[in-house]
Amino acid sequence: MFVWFLFFSILALGHCDDSPNRLISNGRETDDLANDFQSLIQNITLLIKNAKKPYRGSFQMIPRSEWGAAPSSCSVQLRTPIPYLIIHHIPGHECHEKGTCRQVVKGLQELHIKTNGWCDVAYNFLIGDDGNVYEGVGWALQGTHTVGYNDKSLGLAFVGSIAGSSPSTAALSAAEDLTSFAVSRGYLSFKYIQPLFVQSESCLASNRSAVSKKECPDIIPRSSWGARETYCAKLLEPAKYVIIIHTAGHGCNVTEECKTAVQNIQSYHIDKMKFCDIGYNFLVGEDGRVYEGVGWDTEGAHTYGYNDIGLGIAFIGLFSGTSPNAAALKVAQDLIQCSVDKGYLIPDYLLVGHSDVVNTLSPGQALYDKIKTWPHFKH
Repeated sequence: MFVWFLFFSILALGHCDDSPNRLISNGRETDDLANDFQSLIQNITLLIKNAKKPYRGSFQMIPRSEWGAAPSSCSVQLRTPIPYLIIHHIPGHECHEKGTCRQVVKGLQELHIKTNGWCDVAYNFLIGDDGNVYEGVGWALQGTHTVGYNDKSLGLAFVGSIAGSSPSTAALSAAEDLTSFAVSRGYLSFKYIQPLFVQSESCLASNRSAVSKKECPDIIPRSSWGARETYCAKLLEPAKYVIIIHTAGHGCNVTEECKTAVQNIQSYHIDKMKFCDIGYNFLVGEDGRVYEGVGWDTEGAHTYGYNDIGLGIAFIGLFSGTSPNAAALKVAQDLIQCSVDKGYLIPDYLLVGHSDVVNTLSPGQALYDKIKTWPHFKH
């Protein structure tokens, strides 16, 4: 299982709208598209690993003046080092030599400015199948490639490969060198994260069955389990992920025992881990109750790189060999749907296990096997 996920959009221009991405569920349409790009996934996964190595190579940068860029009206600066790297793939406009790739990049800029009304081509850099890197808005300016991430990410786009195929070896090598260079020069954090695997929503079938709203589960508020008063950063927008975790240690199936467990976890997180509060947004006991952690509108401390964009839901106990009981599993699913209904979680959220995004045994194999069958799960 890969620790880091790819974050790219499949934008076959002429068939899909080239618009900012939104997260989508992992329905059958997504799986079908993802299967078509398995070789791409494998190659870029290798790129991720290699790009973490020290920069020793070189790449050919084609400046804006050389590919004929129109003037840019972008002005919002990026603050370096950038914490996120977002990789896009734009298949279907083949280019395997510099002259053709220049025209592809120029055409994308024209589309983005004249049709989409953006300030420039959306990406910081574009990588042609000829193995050259084409300067987009560059290192210093925000792109318009991914809604919610433009102010904290570098957006790279592969262009010029045949629809349904991976970028060329030369393109992958150039991307590896470009990424390593960005880290070595301080443009990109050496701890950079690639958060997700997404597809462009406009490429999918538009008819989705509506999810009926459910009554929210019984949530035990902080005051009822004896929470200490704390002050943590607020979540500024709806979460995009649900991250399923287990707390390890003893489980609980009696409400009073669960309250004590949650109280002890908070004390450990504050006093030993030096967190501002309990690390989870919510906790779930095998008494079939949900316990308010930091809640919907406060940033947790459960998953590095995801605390400001994900809800951490922790099952109380250790679930490596035995899964939580039916009551706990049901109330957790009800909580997730309630989060969507109340607007705290985007409808197209992605669901992942803790071990999918950090190196950990959480949420335990038995619990992981359960959540793999839940809606929106994406490994």
